[in-house]
Amino acid sequence: MKSNALNFSGGPGALPETVLEQTRVAISALPETGISVLGMSHRSDWFRSILNEAESNLRALLGISDDYAITFQQGGSSLQFAMIPMNFAGRAFAPPEYVTSGYWSGRATSEAEKVTSRKVAWDGRATGYRQLPDLGQLDISNSAAYLHYVSNETVEGLQFPHCETATSVPLIADMSSDFLSKSIRPDAYSMIYAHAQKNLGPAGVTVAVIKRSLLERIPAGLPAILDFRTHVSHGSNYNTPPVFAIYVLTLVTRWLRFDVGGLETMQSINERKAKRLYDALDALEGGVTIHADRRWRSQMNVAFTFGDSRLDSAFIDAAREQGIVGIEGHRSIGGLRASLYNAVTDQAVEILANAVTEFSLERI
Repeated sequence: MKSNALNFSGGPGALPETVLEQTRVAISALPETGISVLGMSHRSDWFRSILNEAESNLRALLGISDDYAITFQQGGSSLQFAMIPMNFAGRAFAPPEYVTSGYWSGRATSEAEKVTSRKVAWDGRATGYRQLPDLGQLDISNSAAYLHYVSNETVEGLQFPHCETATSVPLIADMSSDFLSKSIRPDAYSMIYAHAQKNLGPAGVTVAVIKRSLLERIPAGLPAILDFRTHVSHGSNYNTPPVFAIYVLTLVTRWLRFDVGGLETMQSINERKAKRLYDALDALEGGVTIHADRRWRSQMNVAFTFGDSRLDSAFIDAAREQGIVGIEGHRSIGGLRASLYNAVTDQAVEILANAVTEFSLERI
């Protein structure tokens, strides 16, 4: 099996083989235009059709109503960390509240503090970021500008089991690493955002789904490119957008709609993949340590360690000999991490699970 099929990287992550093949052709010349996708104008009719299709596919996959605008922006989630409080933490509201459940939500919380007063509704630092709260049980001010959380922590391998919760304030979710991996109720949120380099395509584009009524609270005077209304009113084409990244995202959403058959099917596949790997790790009975407490284990990112950095390194080398790549843990916690994004197949997970078992029997 080719290493593309055994790519467990935390991001940029694996892409479906059919998308890779279509992209290869498009880099040389798009069948529709005869011009490389890398040289296509963002003002062309072709690109407008791609933007329209990308939005249409997302609405169909997630059931997003016209009450929400969909934009394609640049800057990744890191830019959203600053834009969200700039746009939505108005003086008429109490400070926004943040759930700090891991590395990336910590980054979001820190960036917000540079822009506005903000409150930490819950912090998992004391547990070593191994657990998550029940969002519905948090003590949130009824006048808070919004509640922000990260639905899946890629570094620590934590995932909220239910992305919908009843909150008295607008709910904003960074879904960068589990967006389109399962069905959700978009109407439970005032905003969802996700950068592409997990389940959506290559780095360079970030999807933001924003309730139109939330846009009404944006203050005047923001720089145009940092104002969400700019991107909505210009149809995600205010300045030169990442044409290539949006094109590949469109291919991925086609794949999800028409090849996979929708998000309920994708969710079942992802549940099966995660179960296979976690079962293999649990069967080692202490030979490995999974970072997340069982209740909060992520279906997208499995963070674990053999308990010794030398063993972790030895497993990385042994796995590479089988073509398995991208399993190094994040620099903040070390260890190992297998990311099971949508394009990672059952067969790839089977190979990884067997590799973990064989390594444990031989070395531990």
